[in-house]
Amino acid sequence: MNLKDPKYSKYALVQEMMQTVEVVKKFNPNQTKGVADEIKSVGRLMLTGEGSSRIFPAKNAIRKSLTWGMNLSISTDGSRQSAQYDLSKFAVFCASNSGRTKEVVLLAKKLAAAGNEKRFALTANNDTLLEKECKKTFVLNCGWEHAVAATKSVIEQTLFYESILWHIKGIDKTAECKKLPSLIEEVLTLPISEEIVALAVKAPTIYFAGYNDGVAEELTLKTNEITRKKSDFLEGTYAVHGIEEVMDKNDIVFVIDPIDEEIEKFQEVLVKGVGLKVVAIADHDTPFTTIRVPSAGEMKPYVLLSTGWNLLAEIGLAMGINPDKPERARKVGNEFMG
Repeated sequence: MNLKDPKYSKYALVQEMMQTVEVVKKFNPNQTKGVADEIKSVGRLMLTGEGSSRIFPAKNAIRKSLTWGMNLSISTDGSRQSAQYDLSKFAVFCASNSGRTKEVVLLAKKLAAAGNEKRFALTANNDTLLEKECKKTFVLNCGWEHAVAATKSVIEQTLFYESILWHIKGIDKTAECKKLPSLIEEVLTLPISEEIVALAVKAPTIYFAGYNDGVAEELTLKTNEITRKKSDFLEGTYAVHGIEEVMDKNDIVFVIDPIDEEIEKFQEVLVKGVGLKVVAIADHDTPFTTIRVPSAGEMKPYVLLSTGWNLLAEIGLAMGINPDKPERARKVGNEFMG
């Protein structure tokens, strides 16, 4: 992507993707220090919301917490399902950029009625319905997005949750945060092979495989919103455990940060068996065609997601799609009206 080229710059989606660089530069991890202490005292955290407000922000936090061996139990589910749980012993973060998402507002109301004092909101707007139902609300600095597909808010939400873990664990990620904006800018402007884009344009279905940390799953959702193509998230080795039966040789699979021990099976089942194209997005060379990204340590998921945005924008524009004007998708999926 290149904001100096009108082909890209006229779209709000592309502008907001690029604005992520400044959002990350201005991110202040100290804003979560107080709430981190509250969450630590509870020991259990539920991260809920709908769509992009939950997928990457919550699942990145879960993966990081488990990887770091933290003494904190983090769970995530959509708001309707979460409302069926006994959350009396949990701190709960309700995420909704609009602050008007019906499922999230109703869950917050239920928590309030049940007397849960550890209910928090994360939004991109002030004075919202959700804020009225939560004990404390945090408002993102990224501002309201005009494109239907959420981008810069997803990165800020994820950093917000992860910074809570930094405080609880007592680690300083200042140096990594300072490097992240330039890394994101680098991959957002990374040239994507025309061959890869052409194969994706032709594919009946675009698949994303990889860790269950929200990156591949979020890109699957973005594929629907940006390219209007069918897509599927294949967590772990799901790609080689049955779905190959219905795959088409013209489909394409993007493997995000492939695990070395799984590569041989992917080659055997998908490349040799189905005969489709597998492309890796990774910070090192792989046996597949690889979109190489810079090394980013524990900030790698943010870089991988941003690379995926770049890829999808190129695919959508190659198809002649206006990513700012979907036919059916809405900015607020299910708005609370009552």
